[in-house]
Amino acid sequence: MADVVVIDDDKTVLHMVSRSLEKIDIDVAGYQDPKEGLAAIQESPPDAVVLDIVLPETSGLTLFTQLQEIDKRLPVILITADNSSNVAIEAMRLGAFDYIAKPLDLPALNDLITKAIDTRRLMKTKVAVGSGGEANEQGEAFIGSSSKMLEVFKAIGRVASQDVTVLIRGESGTGKELVARAIYQHSHRAQNPFMAVNCAALPDTLLESELFGHEKGAFTGADRRRIGKFEQCHNGTLVLDEVGDMSPLLQGKVLRLLQEQRFERLGGNETIETNVRLIAATNRDLEEMGEEGEFRSDLLYRLNGVTISLPPLRVRKDDLPQLMEYFLAQARAQLGKHDIEGISPEAFAVLSSHNWPGNVRELQSVIQRSVLNASGPVIVPSFLPDEIRGISKSPDGKTSGAGGGSTTEGETELSNSQLASFVEGRLSEGSKDLYNETVEMMERYLFARVLQETDGNQSKAAEILGITRGKVRDRIAAYSITVDKSVRVEEND
Repeated sequence: MADVVVIDDDKTVLHMVSRSLEKIDIDVAGYQDPKEGLAAIQESPPDAVVLDIVLPETSGLTLFTQLQEIDKRLPVILITADNSSNVAIEAMRLGAFDYIAKPLDLPALNDLITKAIDTRRLMKTKVAVGSGGEANEQGEAFIGSSSKMLEVFKAIGRVASQDVTVLIRGESGTGKELVARAIYQHSHRAQNPFMAVNCAALPDTLLESELFGHEKGAFTGADRRRIGKFEQCHNGTLVLDEVGDMSPLLQGKVLRLLQEQRFERLGGNETIETNVRLIAATNRDLEEMGEEGEFRSDLLYRLNGVTISLPPLRVRKDDLPQLMEYFLAQARAQLGKHDIEGISPEAFAVLSSHNWPGNVRELQSVIQRSVLNASGPVIVPSFLPDEIRGISKSPDGKTSGAGGGSTTEGETELSNSQLASFVEGRLSEGSKDLYNETVEMMERYLFARVLQETDGNQSKAAEILGITRGKVRDRIAAYSITVDKSVRVEEND
């Protein structure tokens, strides 16, 4: 469970914030006395701090500077008297995570604190780079001794200490975030901020604001100035995930920043200088996108200072035993099922024959689900998820074996009840990646359905979906989508 320290001389604020955060399972320690709060943080650093700017005997800015001396990576959210506080903006420039004005919007504060805790996790979690490792709650590990993975480990070691831009390539689920964190943690910027932005998860205007910030009134709903990630990450490391989904306008702004290390906030004229190491990640063919006019070649040259390519799991199956052992130990520890001894040869054969389109992330999920399903000390084939054993279920509960259907699993039918059943099932199984798993399920259906409607015409599908043909092509490859024109999709309300 995450823990947060709140420092505010107003007892009512401490009570409100504590009650609000406890509802989302966050432990809160509140202090009216700034000295007591500082001492508590020194003794046991929390996951985040909420700090009032106006305090008795000292200023919040002075206390913030002291917190920076203790731990520069500790996210601090400031409480200000109003949205135009110059003191809060100055603190943001110095490295504060964000600020919020009184009267407090508790849901907005909860959201900020959740993001701060997640950022803290990214910076705090150690990544072990090597040929193996034991599962533990404090870190994650790259597992593998195949020649392809050893090349990845060497590349990380070579590039980490060099202040160059890195482009990480690989299919979804191969571990691109782990590579980015390993580079950061082995660099001279390791004590400075580390943040990640998914370029595919936000509309263009919001993404531009997220990266570059905005001035008050820059667009509808911009009721205060916002400091963007490039400004927050001064002297630190910023990861742009799914960089191939960035619009041409934003590509141009990022290119200028890489060239000049300066930018303007959205809706502003002030030029801001920054010093950020950029790591980009993608599962798309940026060269082909460049040829089709979908991605700027000059930006690609800038991003491509050093390229690290992660191999898909299907081409490094020699690493499967180590990966299964690691994820099995991890699942036992997380789920408290310490009686699980291992995986039977028959189950191992089934797992080895799978193509793993979701790569390491899919394997981790499958092992966890198998441990949950296990009613004995050894994982046998019947404990494996149905899709791994080649069994699919129709809405009426009937099952069919592998090869019995005309399309890839889950592509032709999706109802509200099936979606709800999937989400509930993954929640009960303790999923730690439910967002990505659900989005993947929805995308599989959406792309297969639209391609079926267009008789496999990718250009028409791209037009209907409002995306580029390159992205359609990428999803077809990622999900191994095949189109059977004789099969129609059943639409359920």
